[in-house]
Amino acid sequence: MPHRQKLAKIELVEKYQVRRAAEVEHERAVAVYDLLEENYFAPNGDFIGPYALYIKLEDTRLIFDVRKEDETPLVQVPLPLKTFQSIVKDYFMICESYFAAIKKSTPSQIEAIDMGRRGLHNEGSELLRERLGGKIDVDFDTARRLFTLICVLHIRG
Repeated sequence: MPHRQKLAKIELVEKYQVRRAAEVEHERAVAVYDLLEENYFAPNGDFIGPYALYIKLEDTRLIFDVRKEDETPLVQVPLPLKTFQSIVKDYFMICESYFAAIKKSTPSQIEAIDMGRRGLHNEGSELLRERLGGKIDVDFDTARRLFTLICVLHIRG
């Protein structure tokens, strides 16, 4: 029997429609697809999934709006945006270096930058798991994909 503590729907909620580069939209789509294929997501409480998750930026907070699959609200988990700003900024910088390196660097240079990129992504994922601790339990792969979506939300166009 498949587990029920999972996401069945996920959306990024944005106040304004943002046009992003095709590569960014692709990363967003892949993260959402992968999340829906396999994830572990368990809000603290007597809730039974599957769940719908709406992620949004609101003032200085990142909001995880968790609902039942039928859209009945369950819980909103606010996280301070400042917690993620530094690592997201560093992640964007190394991603820029990575994409530039793909065009002109040797395979070993690209691999070195990619290792750093993956390391920062893992660090952001662990930070997210830590901040969600006691509120929402997620496995590492789910945290990685959610961190990707948090990064996408930070891109203003």
